[in-house]
Amino acid sequence: MDAIIEYLGSINPVLAAFYATMFTWGLTAAGASLVFLFKTMHRGVLDAMLGFTGGVMVAASFWSLLNPAIEMSETMYPSMPWMPAAVGFFIGAVFLFGLDKVMPHLHINFKESEKEGVKTEWHKTTLLVLAITLHNIPEGLAVGVLFGAAGLGMDGATIAGAVALAIGIGIQNFPEGFAVAMPLRRQGVSRRKSFYYGQLSAVVEPVFGVLGAVAVVYMEPILPFALAFAAGAMIYVVVEEVIPETQRDKYTDVAVLGFIGGFLVMMILDVGLS
Repeated sequence: MDAIIEYLGSINPVLAAFYATMFTWGLTAAGASLVFLFKTMHRGVLDAMLGFTGGVMVAASFWSLLNPAIEMSETMYPSMPWMPAAVGFFIGAVFLFGLDKVMPHLHINFKESEKEGVKTEWHKTTLLVLAITLHNIPEGLAVGVLFGAAGLGMDGATIAGAVALAIGIGIQNFPEGFAVAMPLRRQGVSRRKSFYYGQLSAVVEPVFGVLGAVAVVYMEPILPFALAFAAGAMIYVVVEEVIPETQRDKYTDVAVLGFIGGFLVMMILDVGLS
């Protein structure tokens, strides 16, 4: 692990962000590949997986994003150290709110009549993939922004912390890939197509990871805003999408325990590696 951290710290932060988000995408693909081994999945397992995803995202939003943003602001904006975090967090949530209203999608565990976004006749499979894609946009952005901040040597941002975030996002992407592919398989989609769509949902992570790193490297003053932006977007996704997806059946307690587990894993990773 030390060798990985040292290597990523020695290369261009944009390239490091690309490598890290390719790793998170790879774990999504690995999770989706389980569809070749299983045809069905217990609903309680799915809810626990989604709860775990939410826990990782919430923990990452504070320890990996908001806390570093506040620490940077104390130096960059000493008269109003709270302002960048508050403004960025709000704009990030509003940005995802806008995407949620525009992008057609269907949450896992929801009926087809409950699809959101602009009206469309797109197939349910496409809508399910787009829903998870919404999850992955802020995740990729968060990894990229943090690597960019660490590459600039900003207070509160370290390569180790960025690696911890990438590992945490990757860990929760594994069950997320499975959670996308398996419902498709249950609907009669072939194993190969279920895998394809499952891994496709995370392709946006390298794209937004690179965009986030480029933005902060070349526009340093926006760093604390960008970190908080990613946090706001992730919290919006958790509250508006992930948690409701886990509360549609009798396994709500299992989902909550999954959430706690995800939160603990991300907290331990961030504190332990940073």
